[in-house]
Amino acid sequence: MKSFEFTHASTIEDAIRTAVSSGGKYLAGGTNLIDLMKDGAETPRKLVDLRRLGLNEILSLPGRGVMIQARVSNSAIANHPLIRTQYPVVSQAILSGATTQIRNMATAGGNLLQRTRCPYFAEVAFKSCNKREPGSGCAALDGFNREHALFGTSAQCVAIHPSDMAVALAILDAIVHVQGPDGTRAVPLRSFFRAPGDQPDLDNTLLPAELILGIE
Repeated sequence: MKSFEFTHASTIEDAIRTAVSSGGKYLAGGTNLIDLMKDGAETPRKLVDLRRLGLNEILSLPGRGVMIQARVSNSAIANHPLIRTQYPVVSQAILSGATTQIRNMATAGGNLLQRTRCPYFAEVAFKSCNKREPGSGCAALDGFNREHALFGTSAQCVAIHPSDMAVALAILDAIVHVQGPDGTRAVPLRSFFRAPGDQPDLDNTLLPAELILGIE
């Protein structure tokens, strides 16, 4: 793991300002990001810790909707009465993956932002990975790719996004609420993720320094 700076954000605005000025990455549960940093697949210069920001509630909305704030753990989502009764597909999707220990740490926002588990991406000994090193090629095209994508691929990348929860949220036409340097916006989940195209290093449509606030 390469050396990096670490800071606690005191407010949402503080977190965004720090990310803008440093090019840092947001840290919530860290179950995916820290593993990738240990392996060298991710090398952020700075981590902006979000644990002092709250954003850890599940709120009932008018019209029977639900807002899952970004720092709610996967375990809390799966076991929350509103989710279990109104949106059981979300609960079932979460409980079908990972372990209890990981679900206790992983967060709603981080679940959407986790990166592919393609071994050619995670293992830096493989030099050909357009998602990790744009322009280097895709080792999976001629390598082990049985668990890779059938649809939405390109000549640049065949990796898949690993979130089970995201599939359930897509069924429910969920909306991702984000805030960045230019204010807040709502992104339909079906427009949140990017197909690899010719820029497979971009996993989603978030703008620089945008922070997920919650999922409706």
